[in-house]
Amino acid sequence: MNFLLSVAFVLCWSSGFIGAKLGAGSASAVTVLMWRFLPLAVVLIVVAAVSGTSWRGLTPRDVARQAAIGVLSQSGYLLTVYWAIGLGVSSGTTALIDGVQPLVAGALAGPLLRQYVSRGQWLGLCLGVAGVAIVTTADATAGTGAAWWAYLVPFLGMFSLVAATFLESRGGSRVAPAVSMTVHCVTSAVVFTALAVATGAARPPAELSFWMAITWLVVLSTFGGYGLYWLILRRSGVTKVNTLMFLMAPVTAVWGALMFGEPFGPQAALGLAVGLVAVVIVHRGDAAPARVCAGGAGARRNRSARQVAAGSPERHAYERSGGGRWR
Repeated sequence: MNFLLSVAFVLCWSSGFIGAKLGAGSASAVTVLMWRFLPLAVVLIVVAAVSGTSWRGLTPRDVARQAAIGVLSQSGYLLTVYWAIGLGVSSGTTALIDGVQPLVAGALAGPLLRQYVSRGQWLGLCLGVAGVAIVTTADATAGTGAAWWAYLVPFLGMFSLVAATFLESRGGSRVAPAVSMTVHCVTSAVVFTALAVATGAARPPAELSFWMAITWLVVLSTFGGYGLYWLILRRSGVTKVNTLMFLMAPVTAVWGALMFGEPFGPQAALGLAVGLVAVVIVHRGDAAPARVCAGGAGARRNRSARQVAAGSPERHAYERSGGGRWR
């Protein structure tokens, strides 16, 4: 089941980069994002009002926390992705830069969440970043017309999504996926509608291609991509769900080459292969820490038992206090 969820997640999440490219041809980023979330938010509010069960016991603090996660994981992340693609960065390279997420998440998972990364996993994470660097360099030298600083924009979105991931993982009461999805989408609808109105970009174009792109983004990217992201995060942890980001690049780059004629040369293929190897290494290295920790804990327990049996200070203190013989 986890394998099937991972495959579905990679396909749905990568579809968002393609949908962004489709929408960029007929409207600005904020227009696409406004109409991606506004109708969806209305539908989700109606569904929430009819069902109501999952909302019982939800506190204002829970809603505020989910709204903050929505701003980071959807509003901040998507705005930078669409902005980068609008500046000329290819959809495949944007997906690859997002692939740096596992390294950042792995570095922070230990001190923040106590989810430590093994040496093998660190090797895989560093390989994944190397793959990102290879493909980004290939795209930047392919004459796409994007300014050098445009390649920094997706990094802002990457950090925004990592921040949302850690905010979701750090304690707090568990919220049903339907509830969190509703709060995230309503928050994004408010943010992007305000931006579109303020910039005079609220009116949608009449082209059929625009509404096809909106349907693509709502069905595949929002329900499929974001829904599966939070589900896998809860089931498998931060490192594993973020490592799957390395796989977005192959899928997105192939789609971009087939649908939009984006460059896909030998250097790009090499970088994608490195990213695939990185995912395999990280997932295979997940079992090692458990064995080491189990062995270390067992050794400590055995050592403590031997010390007590041989006459440890704790045993003598117990007997001197009148507690009888140590058992």
